[in-house]
Amino acid sequence: MRNLSLGERMKCEIALALLHRPRVVFLDEPTIGLDVTMQRRIRTFIADYNRRYGATVLLTSHYMADVEALCRRVIVIHEGRLLFDGELSALVKQFTAHKTIVVHLGDCDADLSSYGELVSCVDGVATLRVAKEETARVTGRLLADLPVIDLTVEDPPIEDAIVSAFAQGASS
Repeated sequence: MRNLSLGERMKCEIALALLHRPRVVFLDEPTIGLDVTMQRRIRTFIADYNRRYGATVLLTSHYMADVEALCRRVIVIHEGRLLFDGELSALVKQFTAHKTIVVHLGDCDADLSSYGELVSCVDGVATLRVAKEETARVTGRLLADLPVIDLTVEDPPIEDAIVSAFAQGASS
């Protein structure tokens, strides 16, 4: 085992952990050291194991791609204090006050300051941060006012919700 790479050791440890079909599986950073393709395969394997055997999988991770792919319920703990316990979607809803609008315009010449906070504009693709309650109105204005090629509305990354949860937890 000592001669294996970190990724190879991780795969072996997962296989060993599941060898006897446990009903509860504890995984700590299960995709660390793995390439993108193997990360996806491991996540799919763990999700399939969970469905097939009804096992409870407890995942500790700082890697949000693992959390998003594997977790319906999340618990956020900071400095020993429980900050959140619930569905992943509820975490984003509770701890973020904005949405992200990505609008393809062809160029970055337009003044977008009246639509929201301009995060970036690269190669004609502008990213705006907009208050949740303003998203529909701003989207309508963008489509009416500008030559929009494409537009998407996204929830902020889970990382933003976690940072906000930590900030709120630290201040209370």
